[in-house]
Amino acid sequence: MAIIITDECINCGACEPECPNTAIYEGGVEWTWGGGTELQSVELEDGSSIPGDEEQEPVSDEFYYIVPDKCTECIGFHEEPQCAAVCPVDCCVDDPDYRETEEELTAKKEWLHDE
Repeated sequence: MAIIITDECINCGACEPECPNTAIYEGGVEWTWGGGTELQSVELEDGSSIPGDEEQEPVSDEFYYIVPDKCTECIGFHEEPQCAAVCPVDCCVDDPDYRETEEELTAKKEWLHDE
């Protein structure tokens, strides 16, 4: 599963630099697939393809957010999700809408980093 930042976030920013996949962004900031990854382009569910550096709409305008399709729960990098480990208010929690096995998270990490 991915991690989500709840609305209890105090916008301290401690989590953002800890993410090995660059999946965490400040509220209102656009994100890219290629940022922090090796992705040059991404094939979308509809079969179309977009450049890895094409900016995407923010997930949240109010507080820091995690792009679930870039979150691997730090599998292959750390023993535990680093955002949750450094969060001073414990608002980085499991996202019930994105349940993934360790194998799926490992495959996502390998895809993101072209391994």
